[in-house]
Amino acid sequence: MGTDAVPLREAKWDVELVGRRLALLHLAYAKTLVKEFGEERGKELITKAIKNYGTNIGKKVREQVINQGFEPIPENYGVGQSRDLPNYGLHERVEEVEAEGKTQLRAYGCVLAKVWKEYGENELGRLYCSVDPAKYMAYNPDFKLAHSKAIPDGDDYCEFCVHRTTAKERKDFASATADWLYIDHC
Repeated sequence: MGTDAVPLREAKWDVELVGRRLALLHLAYAKTLVKEFGEERGKELITKAIKNYGTNIGKKVREQVINQGFEPIPENYGVGQSRDLPNYGLHERVEEVEAEGKTQLRAYGCVLAKVWKEYGENELGRLYCSVDPAKYMAYNPDFKLAHSKAIPDGDDYCEFCVHRTTAKERKDFASATADWLYIDHC
């Protein structure tokens, strides 16, 4: 072990600290927007910002996947150097499970969700979770990564499914004004 090695436990803690800061940053912006513009307009602006954020992530992942010589299909999301989340520290654990006849991803102990719960802000925090379908549709508009369960909704874990998108979902996501949050369902 070289002198630059960091114990896994310490690295996980450092990532968790960044995750907590990210969760608090999201809440700060979200609460400010709601306070300044009212609940309806504030949430609309939060959703617009999260869509932009997710789109930036998804486009970058797409570019990295293609640059590695892969096709931007669901099986290649995050391949090689195109991963968009750390393996350690944001969740207690992540696993693949069979649910409803399909392989789905479950994430337990989301750091961000813990912070939102601590502050009594599950609803505003949950808007951040829309980053998942946004990044996936920006990666490949023919598919969405959606939540079948989410910790801020009161579930014990987050569960994700990948589905083909409908023409309406693609149209609404591409629109600057259409409500697209309904896309985040399995």
